[in-house]
Amino acid sequence: MENSFIHVRGAKEHNLKNISLSIPKNRFTVVTGVSGSGKSSLAFDTLHAEAQRRYMESLSVYSRQFLEQFEKPEVDAIDGIIPSIAIEQKTSKGSPRSTVATITNIYDYLKLLFAYIGQPHHPVTGKKLKKYTIEEMAEKLLSLPMGTSVMLLAPLIKKAKEDFIPLLEQMQKEGFLRARIGGQLIEIEEARSYSEENVHKVEVVVDRIQIEPDVKSRLYDSLELALRVGKGVVCAVFKDNDGKETELQMSNLHYDPETGYLFQDLSPKHFSYNSPLGACPSCHGLGTEVDFDPDLIIPDPSVPLKDNPFVPWEKMGGVFLKVFLEDLLEQASIYGESPDKSWKDCSEEFKKTILYGTTSNKKKSKKPFEGVIPALRRIFKESSSALLKSRLKDFLFSVPCRVCQGQRLNPEILSVTIEIEGWPAFNISQAMLLTAFDSLDWAKSLYSLHKEDKGAREILSGLITRLENLVELGVGYLELNRQSSTLSGGESQRVRLASLLSGELTGLLYVLDEPSIGLHPRDTAKLIKMIKKLKELGNTILVVEHDEYTIREADFIVELGPGAGTKGGELIYTGPFEELLKSKKSLTGAYLRGELSIPVPPKRRKPRAKWIRLYGVKEHNLKNIDVSIPVGLFCCVTGVSGSGKSTLVNDVLAKIFLKHLQDPKIEPGSFDRVEGLSLIKKIVVIDQSPIARSMRSNPASYSGVLTLIRELFAKLPKSKILGFSATRFSFNVPGGRCEYCKGEGVIEVEMAFLSPVYVVCEACQGKRFNRETLEVTYRGKNIADILDMTIEEGCAFFRNIPELFEKLELMANVGLGYLKLGQPFSTLSGGEAQRIKLAVELLKGSEGKTLYILDEPTTGLHFADIDLLLRLLHNLVDRGNTVVVIEHNLEVIKSADYVIDLGPEGGSGGGYVVVAGSPEEVAGEKASWTGKYLQPLVKQNRS
Repeated sequence: MENSFIHVRGAKEHNLKNISLSIPKNRFTVVTGVSGSGKSSLAFDTLHAEAQRRYMESLSVYSRQFLEQFEKPEVDAIDGIIPSIAIEQKTSKGSPRSTVATITNIYDYLKLLFAYIGQPHHPVTGKKLKKYTIEEMAEKLLSLPMGTSVMLLAPLIKKAKEDFIPLLEQMQKEGFLRARIGGQLIEIEEARSYSEENVHKVEVVVDRIQIEPDVKSRLYDSLELALRVGKGVVCAVFKDNDGKETELQMSNLHYDPETGYLFQDLSPKHFSYNSPLGACPSCHGLGTEVDFDPDLIIPDPSVPLKDNPFVPWEKMGGVFLKVFLEDLLEQASIYGESPDKSWKDCSEEFKKTILYGTTSNKKKSKKPFEGVIPALRRIFKESSSALLKSRLKDFLFSVPCRVCQGQRLNPEILSVTIEIEGWPAFNISQAMLLTAFDSLDWAKSLYSLHKEDKGAREILSGLITRLENLVELGVGYLELNRQSSTLSGGESQRVRLASLLSGELTGLLYVLDEPSIGLHPRDTAKLIKMIKKLKELGNTILVVEHDEYTIREADFIVELGPGAGTKGGELIYTGPFEELLKSKKSLTGAYLRGELSIPVPPKRRKPRAKWIRLYGVKEHNLKNIDVSIPVGLFCCVTGVSGSGKSTLVNDVLAKIFLKHLQDPKIEPGSFDRVEGLSLIKKIVVIDQSPIARSMRSNPASYSGVLTLIRELFAKLPKSKILGFSATRFSFNVPGGRCEYCKGEGVIEVEMAFLSPVYVVCEACQGKRFNRETLEVTYRGKNIADILDMTIEEGCAFFRNIPELFEKLELMANVGLGYLKLGQPFSTLSGGEAQRIKLAVELLKGSEGKTLYILDEPTTGLHFADIDLLLRLLHNLVDRGNTVVVIEHNLEVIKSADYVIDLGPEGGSGGGYVVVAGSPEEVAGEKASWTGKYLQPLVKQNRS
């Protein structure tokens, strides 16, 4: 029985308070609790870290130097630990070559499929290329009338070469006697008499055969010999029924007899954009190239030519600017353009010449003009100045490769297609444009067509399994070529989970961080089904989660708390779900049994006359929809995963206002027109992009509180006497910081091939500052003492300094009061990091008429934390602001004033407005998946 559990004794990592527990193996366990209670510290920083560390220790010292190292976590003992895989909510920049298809190995199956059943075409003419087996060649010739004389030729040279005589002499040594040179049959011995200038084609005669019943064996042998000598091509010459000489060229490779084009024998490597065999020679498989953007070069086309509308030359200045202006005005004179004329009013011919250059001019006496963009390309390439290159980078943008049009592969490989009735003919790049939904339908159609072919059947079975995993995990709307760096944390986690499911590994500990993030309640059941499938393979699943359905479906539950930070880290409950509901200590249990609940606003705000209206929105999968968003309300955009929520809010709505209010260079997604721009004076977007996590970044520095504290210390009498400025109280620059640890507070000790060890700095005892700096105090506290305060303690300490108190109070109001002001971001959980970002955006303040856009702000939040968040958002609306939230959490949706539900499905099946109105109106719409799950909560509210 002892082998059936992972026993943890004395876990003290981060805020864990010496807890001990036993987690059952081969079971589905959920770790829950309020944000900051220690869930990630237990699951990732203790269990996963120890499993990884022990695995590393089993390797040789040589091997360890190439792998990520893990410190031993703060725990007395862990028994029964097994190898682990962690799937966290991490969205990194990643490689541009990494896509949904490569992560899940779907692309490997597509490469196999196209190499196996793909039909090559001529890359220029598009003509299908025929490939014959020897059996097919023999049957074709044996079908000729009996007695037909056939001459088999093997082509040696297609065009004249000086060395064809030595080649024929070599053929003569191998036993060949005759050749056809320039269409004329001769003995090889007579070949020297031919003038090489008149030779266009050289073929050697392999055999002369008369079609008879007993010639089959000889024909096979001769064809094999001809193909070997002719490098895959054979020419059969015979007379047809009319006595006309006919030539039939055949190949055991894909071959075009009209042009002589011979297609290479295909392998999966040919379809890889990471291989020189398949990659586009121009972009080397990236699909994009960087070039200078005319819109960035000329941001204001109303500027007259004499004032130079070309910004790069203003930045380069000096001789560059002087010479360019002279050339520009000279060209203007040639084309009859006035120097006082604005760029936008100039002729298109003149604009094209200035941007891209010309080799000739209207006046022959004038020199050719290089052109702005070619000149910038040359300067950027040839310049050795890092500063100049840095300035020019502002004008670069990424565009699809001009050779492959973004398809990453060379023209030959892109000419290989798979055709099936009911579908367009796809090359592999076009197949990658399909969503997992559509790709699954396509693969199933191919399976039906090729089910008798064992090779195709096995490839398609593997492909279908992997596509089904993506669909079942709720990410079927993703395109296969979607770059991994563009995935949200939840999407990235589920895509990696799909890959692991396909591998069918057993005996592992899987540690997942809120995999339900970004999933509609309808799709959560599918996720749980896949997690249980992973468990049934013989694995142990440990999930950090707040989702109610996930908690109810778990075999075992661990709750930490009771609070967050220093108030958390205690073991509140372990056991099955049924007992959790009875636990009086459990905050989660209190919410699940209805003892505590998130209240619905007693009275919903009603839409007034002011609306933001978007017409003809058709970005990505949005179906040319019209959307109206009420100003001054709390609006929630919902829908199943992939229905178009992020496209509508982030790619269209947010960018429209960012372009209007902040940066004209921003390009929103496709739409026809917008109304209501004047109703918004400011926009704040809080998305899911991660914040920096380093030893030097902390809540005080990130929020700007540290700057105010440093300025306060610089104004103190002792600082003025000693000549200390605000810089003196920074641990990032020399002067006031401890130089022994460079302001880190810890010293990194290298351990050769092992992971480095961090020890408290002996000089400053972890306080980061030198002795002279620490002697300056405010109300008995030096700068290190203040950074060691929690945010709540800071509120009390700085209550009489309004500017400081306001910032600290707002961070406390979003549930971060337990964090220390100087706590490194590297120690924060995902939920804490997100709320820090939210708090900092809100700290910027608003005088009303601000549009706040939030993308799933409930990420990492417990029921109690969501209650706190909702109060803050309603407070923003009460101040005259508009809040638009993308959300799946039903507690948030039921609390909104107005809901816009997209769908009805994801991917190509989504992109419509299913219903818009109050939560009650959405709950009453039968076509709405959101309404179906919202209905019980609305009924409960009415009762």
